[in-house]
Amino acid sequence: MQYGQFCPIAKATEVVGEKWTLLIIRELLMGASRFNQLTRGLGSISPALLTARLGTLVDHGLVVRRKISGQRGYEYFPTAACKELLPVLRQIGVWGMRWAKENLVDEDYDVDLLMLYMERSIAVDKLPGSTTVIRFAFGDLKKQRLWWLVVEGERVDVCVKDPGREVDVYFASTLKTMTDVWLGHRTYTSALKSGELKLSGATGLTRSVRSWLRCTEFSNPGIE
Repeated sequence: MQYGQFCPIAKATEVVGEKWTLLIIRELLMGASRFNQLTRGLGSISPALLTARLGTLVDHGLVVRRKISGQRGYEYFPTAACKELLPVLRQIGVWGMRWAKENLVDEDYDVDLLMLYMERSIAVDKLPGSTTVIRFAFGDLKKQRLWWLVVEGERVDVCVKDPGREVDVYFASTLKTMTDVWLGHRTYTSALKSGELKLSGATGLTRSVRSWLRCTEFSNPGIE
């Protein structure tokens, strides 16, 4: 994609303006480095297109590709040039929360992506003890209604099967309600009062949920 202009915005868009490219950069800056990790955060992108976009980023010096020692495949790491896009992405996110949230449609609500963000949103330093198990029940889903987050030390894992551990906190809602709360479109308070979100379990954790399950950084910081 060439614009034939010397404008720096045009030249930058030639590098990062193609479909999926900014989302790939988002995932790299969130810590994803392997192909399967990138795929998890991107969802419907085809492997061929992801490979092509990564190749373009490598060619332009935004990503370094390294062979995984003793294994097949590669790891991808953002360079300084790529990392300098972080404030740009944050500002796009702020703009999207203000001006694009009305564009959300039912098909945009993706439980896999929500649980990935939930995994990333756990403030492990706010949880007491070494292990915490959180269960989510999405009553509107036809399959895979139950999900678990297992927190052990600094590690957070998403489980789609019962991990066989005692659950500390239970969430019950629709996928849309939980997503809207995480996005900051709804408050915990309003969702709980309406009955669209139910929260139960250890009192110390349910009362402090806002501190250890953080909403997106683009939400209203005064949200309750």
